Amino acid sequence: MIEIDTEQMYTVENIGELNQNNVSQRLDIWLSNQIPDLSRSRVQTLISQGNVKVNDETCTSKKISVKTGDRIHLTLPETQPTSLQPESIPLDILYEDDSLIIINKPAGLVVHPAAGHPDGTLVNALLAHCPLSAIGGVQRPGIVHRLDKDTTGAIAIAKTDIAHQHIQAQLKTKTARREYLGIVYGIPNAETGTVDLPIGRHPTDRRKMGIVPVEKGGRDAITHWQIKERIGNYSLIHYQLETGRTHQIRVHTAEIKHPIIGDPMYSSNRSIGVNLTGQALHAWRLQLEHPISGELIEAIAPLPDQFNTLLRILRLRAQT
Repeated sequence: MIEIDTEQMYTVENIGELNQNNVSQRLDIWLSNQIPDLSRSRVQTLISQGNVKVNDETCTSKKISVKTGDRIHLTLPETQPTSLQPESIPLDILYEDDSLIIINKPAGLVVHPAAGHPDGTLVNALLAHCPLSAIGGVQRPGIVHRLDKDTTGAIAIAKTDIAHQHIQAQLKTKTARREYLGIVYGIPNAETGTVDLPIGRHPTDRRKMGIVPVEKGGRDAITHWQIKERIGNYSLIHYQLETGRTHQIRVHTAEIKHPIIGDPMYSSNRSIGVNLTGQALHAWRLQLEHPISGELIEAIAPLPDQFNTLLRILRLRAQT
């Protein structure tokens, strides 16, 4: 029998024996199967941090095989109290219950504290409003996915660990649906298309992301797009993400020579004579399965004033 001795937060009893038909099984897979409250990614993190012992030896490899007769000791470290301060920042709430909250994020609001942004973030605002899942860590409690500072729209935040794991799994299996609207330079040749190019850290400018081969550290990234409106020499595009890489839409649109208007990083400093806070990219619709009830939740974030103003000005110009 393989034994699990969990400390502090969990007690696992009556786990039984490994299926005798399986000679061995990967450590991370076996542990996540034994403890449903822990996602596989969480188990992998615990392993890499030295919180798992196999036969009294600390193991930091998630790929090691365990077999009948092995003894597994898992320690769940205590959750560190956050040093972040709640801040009274207004929130535009699209949906909320005991498990999760969906916010319509404005431009200029950073999602979580990071270098250069120690406070005044969405997390600070949420801490003043409701409890958050601890899975994201001290700096990112409740954060399941991100939006760039100047990207507006719908973002889901988990209040409980169960909700966090459930939504994270939906994003990984692509059952959650994330749709964006963006205004780009130029008009694509086709009505619809897909950009399937891996994204990684830019090799020379560490602030940016870029198209990087998988063998050099890039990660698979897939963006589906469709023209919604042609406006003179510009286009309103509908995007659907199949993956969620940092700056994904911004990098992919720039790569196909139709960058997002107002993007200070990927649009080559082009100007259209309209004052914008940031890129004209909006997380318009978010669909996911409720982690407890299983019902479909759909949150639609109204277009921000700047986005509507830009559309109006471009339409007027196209008519002259």
